[in-house]
Amino acid sequence: MLAELGVPTYGVVLAALVVVAVAAAGYALGSRRGVAALRQRLAALGSRLGADNPPDEPAELEDALVFVERATDHAAEAVAESSADAIRLRRALDTLPQAVIVCDERGAPVFHNARAVTLMGNRHGDALAAQAVDELLAATGPGASEERTLELYGPPRRTLAVRTMSLDNGQRTLGVIAVIEDVSERRRLEEVRRDFVANVSHELKTPMGALGLLAETLLAETEPEVSRRLAERVHNEAFRISRVIDDLLDLTRIESEESPPREPVLVNLVMAEAAERVRASAEQRSVEVRLDEPTPPVAVLGDRRQLTSAVYNLLENAVKFSYERGVVVVVGKAEGEDVVITVTDTGIGIPARDLERVFERFYRVDHGRSRQTGGTGLGLAITRHVAQNHHGSVRVESREGEGSTFTLVLPVQGRGEQ
Repeated sequence: MLAELGVPTYGVVLAALVVVAVAAAGYALGSRRGVAALRQRLAALGSRLGADNPPDEPAELEDALVFVERATDHAAEAVAESSADAIRLRRALDTLPQAVIVCDERGAPVFHNARAVTLMGNRHGDALAAQAVDELLAATGPGASEERTLELYGPPRRTLAVRTMSLDNGQRTLGVIAVIEDVSERRRLEEVRRDFVANVSHELKTPMGALGLLAETLLAETEPEVSRRLAERVHNEAFRISRVIDDLLDLTRIESEESPPREPVLVNLVMAEAAERVRASAEQRSVEVRLDEPTPPVAVLGDRRQLTSAVYNLLENAVKFSYERGVVVVVGKAEGEDVVITVTDTGIGIPARDLERVFERFYRVDHGRSRQTGGTGLGLAITRHVAQNHHGSVRVESREGEGSTFTLVLPVQGRGEQ
């Protein structure tokens, strides 16, 4: 590689030193045979080593030796500098998140960066990726470039974007370079964004359509009692739209605050405030909310507004899916270095197939019941993001027809902060 860069290799330098040694030995022995030819060869060798201003015709063998020695020193410095540059370039390529593979003009790989070594492992999915990359490298002709997207179904499922380009120095082809990027996370985020837009559009379209129909009917209605009921329906649909928008704004704000302001917050106050906010809804459904606060009081380090919102959404969810005259129990307690808040109801429960998805945005176990109770499908998603923002977690245990228990785990004051 150094020779291709126009830099003398160690072999050339070593050969020069051997010639110098032989010439010096011959000179020391006083041999005059072929001295003129030897002087010319030394001058030519010095020129090949890149020395400047070679003597046209060295008068003495000593002059030729000095010239070659100077050329050898210059070549050795160039080789050392080029070796340092090559090491620096290799280390820089190893830091790239993309995999880089370089092949020579015959198609043989001559360089893999660290990411490429990791990517082209021995697992089945990686073997398929390596085969596809080899095929793409072979198909890349002089002056051309190729692109391909590889779907590896895993597990885990991955998407690789591969781009190959021909390398040349303006005169001949030097080889091919392949750049491989794992775009799995980017694809996942794109799918999440598309689903989010579709869900928001659906959630707003339904009440907006209902508002239009109700308003049209209300305009043509002359019966006061019917008009009153229609007006109540209009009010309910408008409130539903407002709830969706408010929850969307809350979720957006919480997602953007990956590191919210940290201050000591009493869990007792968070639980009491959340219970007070849900009390009107609970009384409307004749659901009793029982509080069992930590004793002695315990604090966490975080954002009080976010934490209250998380507990409130768990309570609201429990009240909505409880039977009339049911009971929702909220218990907070310290367990080691964590504060654990559990919200338990004796309501309709969650089917096992839905347990892993209840924290997704707009996901509903019972669409009809959720709409009747005014749910937006965003409350549990908000709780999950609040838990993540506070280095905690949230989980659910449930059995259909027997109720559910949601558990919010938060680190006590100071833990999880660097």
